[in-house]
Amino acid sequence: MSTEAPRSALELAADIRDGATRARQVVEATLDAIARIDPQLRSFTAVTAKRAMTEARAVDERRARGDALPPLAGVPYAVKNLFDVAGITTLAGSKVNAGNPPALVDAALVTRMRDAGAVLVGTHNMDEYAYGFTTENSHYGATRNPHDLSRIAGGSSGGSGAAVAARLVPLALGSDTNGSIRVPSSLCGIWGLKPTYGRLSRRGTFPFVGSLDHVGPFAASLPDLAACYDVLQGPDPDDPACAERPAEPIGSLGAQGIAGLRIARLGGYFDDLLTPAATAAVDQACVALAVTRTVELKEASLGRAAAFLLTAGEGSSLHLAALRNRRDDMEPLSRDRFVAGAILPASWYVQAQRVRAWYRERTRALLADVDVLIAAATPCPATPIGEEWLELAGERMPLRPSLGLLTQPISCIGLPVVAAPIPASGSLPIAVQVIAAPWREDLCFRVAAALAASGVAASPLPAIHA
Repeated sequence: MSTEAPRSALELAADIRDGATRARQVVEATLDAIARIDPQLRSFTAVTAKRAMTEARAVDERRARGDALPPLAGVPYAVKNLFDVAGITTLAGSKVNAGNPPALVDAALVTRMRDAGAVLVGTHNMDEYAYGFTTENSHYGATRNPHDLSRIAGGSSGGSGAAVAARLVPLALGSDTNGSIRVPSSLCGIWGLKPTYGRLSRRGTFPFVGSLDHVGPFAASLPDLAACYDVLQGPDPDDPACAERPAEPIGSLGAQGIAGLRIARLGGYFDDLLTPAATAAVDQACVALAVTRTVELKEASLGRAAAFLLTAGEGSSLHLAALRNRRDDMEPLSRDRFVAGAILPASWYVQAQRVRAWYRERTRALLADVDVLIAAATPCPATPIGEEWLELAGERMPLRPSLGLLTQPISCIGLPVVAAPIPASGSLPIAVQVIAAPWREDLCFRVAAALAASGVAASPLPAIHA
């Protein structure tokens, strides 16, 4: 374990650009840290050492020639293993996919990271087919939380969350259908972005629920998150949801501040089922932002119910062949839910879409009167691996689906969210969601920057780290 503070992505890029270090040295140190530390975490399922060294040498050669370097030149990163990586089989967390041929080309966002000079060092563990919130993967092992190895890292992008929290990589890419970026961000104490639905290209990612799937970055610092997000943006005609929207870079964080923004706390549903730790995190964030107004999304529970049905119906339709022919090879924690989705009446799915559309319009009406909403990201900090139940407000609930209580109603209608980690002295971190109207990621980042500047939001260094 290093005694020095880990370098951020932007600091590493600056050091490489200025000649203080070389990309090859950074990547060698990263690969060494993964080899030493990841056996405790199980955050990686593949390490792309040969590719990483090739990409690092290319960065060093560009600098030696005097060429201008792109913004993330030499910065190591990794991706959830549902992103296509040329030469590697796209597992999507499953045993069924393990027999598929390797991907021929990189996913769109992997290509954009390469164009920005970033160096791919591997792929991350996840819940099978992204259907889960804990990354207790029966095939590739449970990913462990670097703050406490007996606890979950969250999911379904748990490997990405744990690796960034442990500073094995400064950046990672994940996906979020019902909360799979925000839940690991919260439980691992890092920054995460679930952008507006359709903002970032999903081309070359293994799908879960086409009408709900998002992709986005994780980082241990907010400036790194913004820098990564900026290089990922841009339309992609091969993803119909991302075909036309132009890039809208965040650029310098906090330059505008939050003066004049109408910020409110999401109460009611979003406050009713919280542990004291989650309530305290929201309280801290609201005090730091001088938030005095509380609003409610009374329809949130209906939005979440619609998301459940859409997830079951669309998700299962992709795996009918596996359910018929390879049922015993599927993840026990999600297999029965896929079976249930396969027999879901079509009329239920149609009604869920109607409820979703109605709920979206109700939420848009609220967002016409409020610029940014603050809510907890998870109802509790990280729980022990294998835990089955969670008690909230005196009610005993199944733990795994309940971790998405607060995230599903937001992603169901595609709103952008920055997950801002709130450290707790002597305890586990937890995050708040900074939520805005569609396409207003800039507002999320402005408020997140204010939280970071106040010292309330930060990514704490865990017990296990590079």
